[in-house]
Amino acid sequence: MHSPTPYEITTLPPQQHPAHGAMLAHEIPPGVQLVTLPGGIRTLAYTHQPPAETAQQAVPAAAPIPTWAKTTALLTPTIGGGIAAAGIGLSYAAPGLIAMSHALWSAVALIAAGTIALPLLLRTTRGRSRRTAPTHITQNITATGLFGRANGTINHH
Repeated sequence: MHSPTPYEITTLPPQQHPAHGAMLAHEIPPGVQLVTLPGGIRTLAYTHQPPAETAQQAVPAAAPIPTWAKTTALLTPTIGGGIAAAGIGLSYAAPGLIAMSHALWSAVALIAAGTIALPLLLRTTRGRSRRTAPTHITQNITATGLFGRANGTINHH
C-alpha cells in the first residue's frame, strides 16, 4: 500500500546522542520532527499530527448544565403554551368582547342623555305648574285622649 507522504518519520531515543552539530532531542521545538527522506537523508521538518491525535486533544471536557438553564428550558414550552392558549381564547372571545364594548358605549350614551334630558324635563314641568294657580290643601285632625283614635279631613281649595 502506498503511504500519502514520501518520507518516513522517526524520532531520536532520549539516550542516543546526535552527531556533531545536530540538535539534541530536548532542543527540537514542538511540531518539528526528525524526518528520513526517500534518499536516506535525515533532516528536521515541520510535520502535521495525525487527525486522531488532534481530535483527542481538541475535544473539551463536558461541563455540567446549570440548574437555571434546565429550569428555563422546562418552563419555556409551558409559558409558550399558555400564551398560545390565551391567544386562542381571545380569538374565540373577540365577538363577545366587541358586543360588550358596544353595549357599554350604549350605556354611556344613555347616561349622558339622561343627565342632559332630566334637568330639561324638570324645567318644563315646573314652568307649567307655576303658570296655573297653586293648589291649597288644608287638613284638620282631631283626637281624644292620649291613645284615642284620630279623625281628620282634607280640603282642596
